[in-house]
Amino acid sequence: MITAAQLRAARALLGIDQKTLASMAGVSLPTIQRMETSQGNVRGIVDTLTKVIEALNAAGIELIGENARSDGDGRGVRFRQARATQQRLQ
Repeated sequence: MITAAQLRAARALLGIDQKTLASMAGVSLPTIQRMETSQGNVRGIVDTLTKVIEALNAAGIELIGENARSDGDGRGVRFRQARATQQRLQ
């Protein structure tokens, strides 16, 4: 699962707008807008959610689920490999 806050944070880490994420994931802009205004967990068609998550993964974002191993607790996002991701974005 992914929350709307995670989705917004992931975009912020990448420095991209909603239109760019929609293009990366192969979904429509209104779909991304709807996802980001959701309350709590993003709901939608599994295929669409999968496309968005895979696009974020390909861009170097690691989504951290509840109780997943990390330095903190709760949900969040982080770069999987900061150096490789930063080089790809430059």
